[in-house]
Amino acid sequence: MIDSLRSKQSYFTGFQPRVLLRSLKAMPAYLRTLRRYRAMNDLPSFQFSLRDAFPILTDMDAGAGIAEGHYFHQDLWAARKIFERRPERHLDIGSRTDGFIAHLLVFMPVAVVDIRPLESDIRGLTFLQDDAAELANLTSGSIASLSSLHVAEHFGLGRYTDPIDPHAYFKFMSSLQRVLAPDGRLYFSVPVGRERVEFNAHRVFAPQTILERFSELKLVSFSFVADDGSLHENCDPLSMPQSEMACGLFEFTR
Repeated sequence: MIDSLRSKQSYFTGFQPRVLLRSLKAMPAYLRTLRRYRAMNDLPSFQFSLRDAFPILTDMDAGAGIAEGHYFHQDLWAARKIFERRPERHLDIGSRTDGFIAHLLVFMPVAVVDIRPLESDIRGLTFLQDDAAELANLTSGSIASLSSLHVAEHFGLGRYTDPIDPHAYFKFMSSLQRVLAPDGRLYFSVPVGRERVEFNAHRVFAPQTILERFSELKLVSFSFVADDGSLHENCDPLSMPQSEMACGLFEFTR
């Protein structure tokens, strides 16, 4: 099951029971390695002190990293497609700055719109803090390359201080559709599966709902990240297997 389902408890309190259990289990190994380090160390500057102790107890049984899941696959999926097309400019609405946007900044400047503040002097990054539901400052048909990854499901739930509006995600999708230029590309992802709202975390959409809301656009490609975190590319969105919370990756054009 994907990370967001595994860690649902932390949405409420920030408390993660599994991390606590792993930490307790690893404590004996930590103490053994500490004793060995103190016995072997003869470097005055690097003597152990309780004041400076910083126990990390969950890395002993961890892998080299995470190469699966929604964000890993969606960020690479969209960045590769944009790299292949090399548009003159790209606009993103609300995607992860420390993931997808960082990928793009390697090879092109990016403008980002988000309701949350961002303080950054990173070269190539232009930021505008705004509620993007209406995209009122953008002319219809003006954006040739546009993305919004794992964002629309949050609109109107108040999680990020945005106004409560049960229809906000429809408004946002309509706005994305309106501003996309002829022959432009929209890279769009949301959780897909059993349609529902998990207030105030997010919504999950049926793939058919997304296709209906972007009815003025043409679907170029569809891929998805399954419940087990694996990527399935170039699929029929209406034939994907039943999912609890997959990630649908939609590429549209006008």
